[in-house]
Amino acid sequence: MKVRQWQLLPTVPADYVSASSLSPLLAQLLYNREIKASEVDLFLSGDDSFAGNPFSLPDIEPAVSRIYQALRSGEKIAIYGDFDADGITATAILVEALSWLGATAIPYLPDRCRDGHGLSLPALEELHGQEVNLVITVDCGSSDYEEVEQARKMGMDMIITDHHLLEGTLPRAIAVVNPKRKDSHYPFPELAGVGVAFKLAQALLHGHNREADLHEFLDLVALGTVTDMVPLVGENRYLVKEGIKVLNHTQRTGIQELVEVSRLRMEHIGEEQISWTLGPRINAASRTGSAYASYELLVSQSPVEARSLAKGLEDKNSERQKATAEALRKAKEGLAGRTHLPLLIEGSEEYSLGVIGLVAGRLAEEFNRPSIVLSLGPELCRGSCRSIEGFSILSALEECRDLLITFGGHHMAAGFTLARQNLAKFEERIMGVAEEKMKLLKLTAGLTVDAEVTLSTFDSDTLNSIWRLSPFGKKNPVPVFLSRGLEVLGTRELGNQGKHLELSVQQRGAIWKAIAFNSRLSRAEIPPCIDAVYNLDRDRWNGQEVLRLNVLDIAPSRSLPQVQEKPRV
Repeated sequence: MKVRQWQLLPTVPADYVSASSLSPLLAQLLYNREIKASEVDLFLSGDDSFAGNPFSLPDIEPAVSRIYQALRSGEKIAIYGDFDADGITATAILVEALSWLGATAIPYLPDRCRDGHGLSLPALEELHGQEVNLVITVDCGSSDYEEVEQARKMGMDMIITDHHLLEGTLPRAIAVVNPKRKDSHYPFPELAGVGVAFKLAQALLHGHNREADLHEFLDLVALGTVTDMVPLVGENRYLVKEGIKVLNHTQRTGIQELVEVSRLRMEHIGEEQISWTLGPRINAASRTGSAYASYELLVSQSPVEARSLAKGLEDKNSERQKATAEALRKAKEGLAGRTHLPLLIEGSEEYSLGVIGLVAGRLAEEFNRPSIVLSLGPELCRGSCRSIEGFSILSALEECRDLLITFGGHHMAAGFTLARQNLAKFEERIMGVAEEKMKLLKLTAGLTVDAEVTLSTFDSDTLNSIWRLSPFGKKNPVPVFLSRGLEVLGTRELGNQGKHLELSVQQRGAIWKAIAFNSRLSRAEIPPCIDAVYNLDRDRWNGQEVLRLNVLDIAPSRSLPQVQEKPRV
């Protein structure tokens, strides 16, 4: 565990506290998340006041009209998804919603290696061969101009539903339903792909007295939204908050079996369990094989089939973990002596397409640098990118457009394909872009602290008020606290080779258990009195909820790290 720069957020103004009628600590946490005093009650409620009217989405009416035309004429409809949890859950929702309306709807989930991200011309030709007349995309398609045009020439109509950034002009589809369109009037642009699919299903079922049935889709919406790491504010907060309630009592056999093989407990599933356990297992299918295994699990009604599929995903996830660890080790070796550069880029013929995004994410997190990891083929190279705050990796790829075959994604995560003969030019240019754009960025890894508190602060009322901020995620992070002068009563090593460290700490009579995951310190290196930056964690032991400190960083109390007040932007 390495001591990093601790940045304490500015103290909440007194008028904010009085206007919000909250405890000073809860007011501080909401102020840190830029929630206006007038919006506090709405944020904490997280109710359907956040829900937007689906008919305010761009192109929703021509999309609904074309789908109903297909229903009346008995056309075969394909739902073209993506191979991640967002795309898989979105595909399941639309296939099920259309089946309720009597449609012949078939799922198509692209193969990560054969098709890549977005629409694939061979895949569209395959669907055309199956006499599909209408293709509805979910979580993809906004920048697939050529593929949409080819589909038109084959006689297939396209409806795009997506949430990725658009590059400018729109594909020539029947409809492009994307809340990020510049001409969109939808009040919340940050829906995940599954959120957009859910809103389309809502529009389709409007007037059929089945809108209440949409409630059973919210478990899938929560799974896809949390795993895709979109901001958990606004409508996403409402969808995930309600979705977690549905998830904890889900009637989906496949999810029940996945929870069991993952050694979780029904009725105790939250955003953390989705992020760290369920989501990775759903994603594991496409990283080491076909995404259809996850899709079939989500829609299965057979306990025997669901149990087999869930066990298969458990095995695939273990395989994915091993492959990621090995690729990360090799990437670090390849980057030796270059981790000081403004952008990290590393490629190998040995890197699997299924793990390069995970490896890029780990590198970006550890070294606080935008990171690109490439799977090198004899003719083509595929890259996955992860970035840091203040640097748009998508904009950087835009400046290399002439060297790329395809690219797309978000400011913080993106992917691309390029000819291997252009790799050297690409590396030189994107490194130049990074050097120019990142001149003013501080690249020293830091920890943002919400508030400095004593451990006695956390009585039951305070803890309950903190949990009211959940579900936590992007733009609503888990609160981070700083406590000084903690007496270490004991330590012990946990996990394989003692990679985790458990501590018992005391401050003014308050005794807490604390755990430092993947600690870089041994028991002998823990000083007798520490300052700690941590968040609160809830675990279950012998059927009861146990609270502990999840330690993010520590320092000896007698040699305090400089704690700077972080300016409010």
